[in-house]
Amino acid sequence: MEKKRAIVCGVSGQDGAYLARLLLEKGYEVVGTSRDSQVSLFANLARLGIKDQVKLVSMVPTDFRSVLQTIVKVNPTEIYNLSGQSSVGFSFLQPVETMESIAIGTLNLLEAIRFYEKPVRFYNAASSECFGDTGELGASEETPFRPKSPYAFSKAAAFWEVANYRDAYGLHASSGVLFNHESPLRQARFVTQKIVQAAKKISRSGKGDLRLGDVKIRRDWGWAPEYVEAMYLMLQQEEPNDYVIATGQTHSLECFVDLAFRCVGLDYKNHLQVDMDLIRPTEIRSSRGLPERAKDVLGWKSSFKLDDIVRKMIDGELF
Repeated sequence: MEKKRAIVCGVSGQDGAYLARLLLEKGYEVVGTSRDSQVSLFANLARLGIKDQVKLVSMVPTDFRSVLQTIVKVNPTEIYNLSGQSSVGFSFLQPVETMESIAIGTLNLLEAIRFYEKPVRFYNAASSECFGDTGELGASEETPFRPKSPYAFSKAAAFWEVANYRDAYGLHASSGVLFNHESPLRQARFVTQKIVQAAKKISRSGKGDLRLGDVKIRRDWGWAPEYVEAMYLMLQQEEPNDYVIATGQTHSLECFVDLAFRCVGLDYKNHLQVDMDLIRPTEIRSSRGLPERAKDVLGWKSSFKLDDIVRKMIDGELF
């Protein structure tokens, strides 16, 4: 039986690296894409010890010809679209680049699959940011989108592209609406990694401050290696669909800070400084997911709690 072959777009990121590892463990041939694979470092793949096992190719998602050529050359059975500008904060500074990299990139992949006319299953990384404020009631797959950032409305556009191509052309295309999920592979620009690194640095030096914006916001945080398992499971279903992936629990950013500083034996109140310049033009007050469909259909459920996640990030545990 021929091996399954998967293209992972955005393989250099946190989710792309963990997904590549998972697929390799399941016997896949994994092809990871980057805009320029010859200059990209792929540090996350190296940290997981799998860089030499992933075939790395250059592909520009915003260039349709580049996308189609890659698909024809690789002949994949599955494509996972995790690429695109990934920072909510940065999207306010570069909204056009954000929209193009996410919405146009996704559209090119869908259109290329349609032209290819071979059975390729497609996963698209949507985002809980599409929902905007969910309140304490939470959001399911039926909850309307109310995006509050360029990143969020770009992800919402990509979500509806997937839904349209699924309905109009019969593509096996699914979106995972993932709520926040973390690991030591998170880039430093993400607030959770900023908190973790600040706590560790202050614990070593005995001095210093952590500057954050609104610490009262609440998020639904999960463990990234578990979330990529849900991505894989979506493409193993007979019928495509969209799924909310979350823990179903929320915690404040201040709680995250408290847990991180306690892990290194410090009281966060002695080091936290609220900086009004770090508050975004529009902010989500509370974000919580309702993952019942994922539990019922995929058999997926998160097992790591926030204190587990923070400790593993502090300790640098990759698994």
